[in-house]
Amino acid sequence: MYNQSELKKIVDKAIINLSYNTEAEKLIDPVRYILSMGGKRLRPVISLMSLNLYCDIIDGGIMPATGLEVFHNFTLVHDDIMDQAPVRRNFPTVHTRWGINQAVLSGDVMAFIANECFLQSPSGCLAKVFSVFNKAAIEVCVGQQLDIDYEKQAVITLDEYLRMIELKTAVLIAASAKIGSIIGGADIKDSDLIYEFGRNLGLAFQIQDDLLDIYGDARVFGKVQGGDIIANKKTFLLVKAFEIASAEQEKKLHELFTAGSTDPESKVKGVLDIYDQLNIRNLTENLANEHINIAFSQLEKVSVSRERKEEIMQITLSLIGRDK
Repeated sequence: MYNQSELKKIVDKAIINLSYNTEAEKLIDPVRYILSMGGKRLRPVISLMSLNLYCDIIDGGIMPATGLEVFHNFTLVHDDIMDQAPVRRNFPTVHTRWGINQAVLSGDVMAFIANECFLQSPSGCLAKVFSVFNKAAIEVCVGQQLDIDYEKQAVITLDEYLRMIELKTAVLIAASAKIGSIIGGADIKDSDLIYEFGRNLGLAFQIQDDLLDIYGDARVFGKVQGGDIIANKKTFLLVKAFEIASAEQEKKLHELFTAGSTDPESKVKGVLDIYDQLNIRNLTENLANEHINIAFSQLEKVSVSRERKEEIMQITLSLIGRDK
């Protein structure tokens, strides 16, 4: 069985060895740049771990897993443009360094590079693998649209928020897990269970990501602290705060998110004060833990030995800090 570190190295090597049409280097330079930033490589690692549940030889899943990482980074390039984010993983974002037009075009080509990776799936499961990926890719776009729409609404419900992050984040992690299981030879029941495992893992991951935006160390997290607040992003923390706030706290939140003259530092501090009053940090951690527990319950039903599940269980725990 491969561990997380070994699989990450395999994926990193595959990314380095990707071949590109270099007729226009300016198109490819931003692609190499964002892929070289590193990161957890969560989606390809989860995919290869899911494959490894069923098969000791993982070679057939390496290029599809690489395609998942290329596609994920394509979404980051475009998300950063829409969010006007200056920093990604402690590096300038692609549009900050090369301009918006170049970022859009280089992001576009990454979607097709991802497709090339998927076309290298084992022939016997290519159609199934590509179908799962394509469905998830469309859903990610729907989730991003909802995210844009919700930015214009003063308040959204918790159900609306959870559906948005399910589409924008969780479905690609779920698809990654399912793709690996399909390549590994899982039956339909197991691949569906693994999809649900990945979906709940993805929900927990995004909720934890929301938490780290305000409570994490910016030097470690690689983003501006409180960036979601500054950008008026709807996160679990904000949605929950509106849901349980007193009339006075709700009024203050509305003021902070609508007053154009509020400087970013004061805005973040004002919102954080209300979060602390409402115990939002603990409520957020509790919801992330709920989804991790659901993920584990799905994984337990998968028809392979517990021993073979150890590595995928460990990465699941590490994502929300329960491995410490």
